[in-house]
Amino acid sequence: MADVTHLRAAEVSLVLDTSGATLPRVLHWGADLGETADLDALRLLRAPQPIGFSVDGPVQVAVLPEQSAGWLGTPGLVGHRDGADFSTAFRVVEVDGTTFRAVDDTAGLALELVVELTDSGLVRQRATVTNRGRTPFTVDALNLTLPVPAEAVELLDFTGHHLRERSPQRTRWTHGLRVRENRTGRTGYDSAYLLAAGTEGFGNRAGEIWAVHTAWSGNHRTFAERTFHAVSLLGSGELLLPGEVRLAPGQSYTSPWQYGSHGVGLDRVSARFHEFLRARPHHPSGPRPVVVNTWEAVYFDHDLDRLKALADAAAEVGAERFVLDDGWFGARRDDRRALGDWHVSDEVWPDGLGPLVDHVTGLGMEFGLWVEPEMVNEDSDLARAHPDWIMATGGRLPRRARHQQVLDLTKAYDHILARLDELLSTYPISYLKWDHNRDLVEAGHQPSGRAGVHEQTLAVYRLLDQLRARHPGVEIESCSSGGGRVDLEILQRTDRVWVSDCIDALERQSIQRWTNALIPLELMGTHVGSDVSHTTGRRHPIDFRAGTALFGHFGIEWDLTAAAPEERERLKRWVALYKELRGLLHTGVAVHGDHPDPSIHVHGVVAADGSDAVFAIVATGTSESYPPGAVRLPGLDDDRTYHVRPLPPGDVPDGNAHHWGVPLPWWTPEGVTATGRVLAVAGVQAPVLHPDRLVLLRATPAPASTTRRSPQGR
Repeated sequence: MADVTHLRAAEVSLVLDTSGATLPRVLHWGADLGETADLDALRLLRAPQPIGFSVDGPVQVAVLPEQSAGWLGTPGLVGHRDGADFSTAFRVVEVDGTTFRAVDDTAGLALELVVELTDSGLVRQRATVTNRGRTPFTVDALNLTLPVPAEAVELLDFTGHHLRERSPQRTRWTHGLRVRENRTGRTGYDSAYLLAAGTEGFGNRAGEIWAVHTAWSGNHRTFAERTFHAVSLLGSGELLLPGEVRLAPGQSYTSPWQYGSHGVGLDRVSARFHEFLRARPHHPSGPRPVVVNTWEAVYFDHDLDRLKALADAAAEVGAERFVLDDGWFGARRDDRRALGDWHVSDEVWPDGLGPLVDHVTGLGMEFGLWVEPEMVNEDSDLARAHPDWIMATGGRLPRRARHQQVLDLTKAYDHILARLDELLSTYPISYLKWDHNRDLVEAGHQPSGRAGVHEQTLAVYRLLDQLRARHPGVEIESCSSGGGRVDLEILQRTDRVWVSDCIDALERQSIQRWTNALIPLELMGTHVGSDVSHTTGRRHPIDFRAGTALFGHFGIEWDLTAAAPEERERLKRWVALYKELRGLLHTGVAVHGDHPDPSIHVHGVVAADGSDAVFAIVATGTSESYPPGAVRLPGLDDDRTYHVRPLPPGDVPDGNAHHWGVPLPWWTPEGVTATGRVLAVAGVQAPVLHPDRLVLLRATPAPASTTRRSPQGR
């Protein structure tokens, strides 16, 4: 086997030291070292001075760290055989491409380690441990790590809660261990999401950054560890509850995939994830339809005539998919009962869903349906028939949340699969909004009470996989009390995520921006709500609401039958703009400007070849300056000349200057021409905007005959 393996892709190098038959160590993860890099010299250059360690000689930390190497930080494998075999010394016996197979004969364990570099420059790794002994082996953790250099002095991760998902937070990276643990049984509102380490003051477009993401929809742990031995690691793995993984002889456990992204600026780090997702065979490739969801329009008040009128109004403004939300099944007239009874309500729908489905499809729209297969109300036919299907520790039920308990899919799997399969076979349903509305508290298997989050997560994956195999044309949305289940593993089985139950446009500016840090816009459900937000009580004009929803998979969550005619007409224009731009929005590169004023934000999408771009200038508060000054437009081709102009209907700069008739000189339908370098370095003067307002710009290559003009030259 080679002593050093050099993987290169998309301006990234990953260099693995595989000498000595020990597990691979990362010599370099970062900028491309080039085809002619002297790898033996690199290994010598990076060898630590053998002093001050816990054992004689240098301590070299593998991607799965081992105490037998002298490492006394967070171990890779945490486990034991009735207290013994707690420390491993794996010896690599086979290398097949980027798959490393190792054994520890003393501990009676085998390990398979996969370390890849994807075409987009993502590091992707996971490990499988197999019990080769004669007695059970308990796995408590299986962590993988990636080292980063000392220049990374700041950490960025995320916190949040329901209605405020993925809120960024920064800390200094000092000696010690920073651990983010998620025990909710789903990805979580406040999961680390991305754990990024970067150089001082790194931003959207500047600063070297290394980031990891754990692709797992259950409990997980993410950590950053820095020691006085000059070792800095980003690591992660599944957070296993006591006794969840106890391997009988011959059994195996596989960790979640860990992804690592490197780049200069957060936009480059994100772009690697976006490129990876877009390269998947099952990634949505057609135009993403305009969605209308009924939840905030009618809640549980399901009435055929009312819903038909809503469908008529939706079709009038240009909607292409109509989704019937909670309340269509069993005795479900509120959220206290009938969850789990997945048959169409005879009370509300005496003729079944057919009359509504026929009306919706007759208007040229697809039909979608809300389900929550992983939960159950105690007041339901399902729970009464199968009380042992409720997850519990044994002897008592967990406390309710939203009047719900968790349905044990390891027991209810066949029943739920049959019910959903029948629904999808009976009606032309093109879309499932798959919800998950409570944390997994005391989630065990009855009657033993053995911890069951790990097996529940795998059962969810199997259920989704089976449904997709039976109904390959059906799209599935991952919704979890809003944005509580957003990760790369659930997205192997779903086609978009519901970003948040909060569709207040001001809150969504931040929530959508940071959701986009991992996933591209076409996978993000972004809806226009009513003028007064149902979750915050704030009132926003239609242009701010629609302009915010534009950057994603556009939809509407609003009782359009109660909207004023002028609002519906304005919404119709925004729907038309989305349809015009979705080819760009859903294939282009997401960009975010760095601006010193916290109330001014610039973001947009630039076509991969630089041939088109749309930008939003957003005011989330009053500016420190009046007028606000120039903003930079990032991501354009430096040497190409662009025609930049306001983009209707987002061309109205709603602010004092607009109302007083004091125009911004270049803000005309004709706009201005300038090179991409000028637009990115010097920028454009932003219009004065009231708080919670935005405007749009379009930038396309200027015709060769066009003379570049300054505003004064018009």
